[in-house]
Amino acid sequence: MHEEQPSPRTTGGVTKGALVSEGPGLLVMDVDSTLIEQEVIELIAERAGTREQVAKVTARAMRGELDFASSLRERVATLRGVDESVFQEVLDEVVPTRGAQALIDALHARACAVGVVSGGFEEVVVPLAQRMRIDHVAANCLEVVDGKLTGRVLGRIVDREEKVRCLRAWAAERQVPMERTVAVGDGANDLGMIAAAGLGVAFCAKPVVREQAPASVNVRDLCAVLELF
Repeated sequence: MHEEQPSPRTTGGVTKGALVSEGPGLLVMDVDSTLIEQEVIELIAERAGTREQVAKVTARAMRGELDFASSLRERVATLRGVDESVFQEVLDEVVPTRGAQALIDALHARACAVGVVSGGFEEVVVPLAQRMRIDHVAANCLEVVDGKLTGRVLGRIVDREEKVRCLRAWAAERQVPMERTVAVGDGANDLGMIAAAGLGVAFCAKPVVREQAPASVNVRDLCAVLELF
């Protein structure tokens, strides 16, 4: 990264701030409403009959109005009793954002690793990441007992701080300096990694994220991120 960052400018829906001058070595992105078009928890909640309720809480959390971890537990509690077969159903339903696979393939061709950090769930995100040839994955884990969701989350929650920790850990593992990392997201819980990365990108993001990110993409095509390099 250059020490003096140029003023952002907009070209074709891409607001350019500082660029990764030597090319990125690691790009980490959010999943819900970034890598994919939907919010996984809302797709599960639809089967529980609580989608509208969950969507309202999700929207507030992504705007930064609610603590993410608390809001996640509140939303997951509404999923109690849903059959675990929901994971495969949702996996079949998720739609990658336009340009997602092309972005991943282009980064790999440049010897850049790709990771995803999700406030969603391993049961959907891990097989999706495998399908899309993503190198690193972090997501939450839902408790299942006797084939049914209990309405509880197991282990650590992938919140704002955990996303930053993953970004730093994966960069260190691959010996990529932080100035050659890129973080892409749309919600308030992505702001930590957007600030920590060499280049932080708001992707079709909430206003609070667009205001704070050094660069932004305002067209729903992940390939537009490549214009920043």
